[in-house]
Amino acid sequence: MATPYSQKSDRDLVLACQRREPAAFEELVKRHQRTVYALLYQLAPDWTDTSDLSQEVFIRIWRSINNLRNPSSFRSWLTQIVTNLFYDELRRRPRRLPTVSMDDSFDSDDSGEGATRDIPDKSLRPDDIVLNREVSEVIRESMTRLPEQFRTAIVLREVEGLSYEEIAILTKTEMGTVKSRIARARSKLQEMLKPYLESATPPSEVPTS
Repeated sequence: MATPYSQKSDRDLVLACQRREPAAFEELVKRHQRTVYALLYQLAPDWTDTSDLSQEVFIRIWRSINNLRNPSSFRSWLTQIVTNLFYDELRRRPRRLPTVSMDDSFDSDDSGEGATRDIPDKSLRPDDIVLNREVSEVIRESMTRLPEQFRTAIVLREVEGLSYEEIAILTKTEMGTVKSRIARARSKLQEMLKPYLESATPPSEVPTS
């Protein structure tokens, strides 16, 4: 049902929330709850239930929205809150995988080919691939196999569209490390998707030599 707040921009809703108008906050929640669910799912696809985390996101928003000095930047501020909450929860949960060093390769059997921070990005971007439903599912499963810090970096870059600098600030990571993680995540995803991409290539496009 339409309300007087339904036609307002996010900026106007933020200003109304800063005046402590609950109806404006309800509209913000309705407008962005799917975004929050989706981002949490991208960051933590192997967590069975993130509904409590989603609720915590909006609790934090209501509590701290008066601190948002630029109401027009609500969307990026929301991403920051979700990411910070994700890291808070990550620290509380028992780690199933060891932290991956940026000087180690993904696989322990990659003898002599460990990647370092200065990795050229020659990989195919995931959003450059025309995906059908099957390949989309493969990408989802592949994302769960990436180390958390790599998955976080590529989600913030490819899904949220943040700059390298923004990701570095958000994750408290050096710029070179962010670039390397994103490059390696793209490369690893391309490697895991290669069999599906090859099978999806039309015969006329298969190289003859």
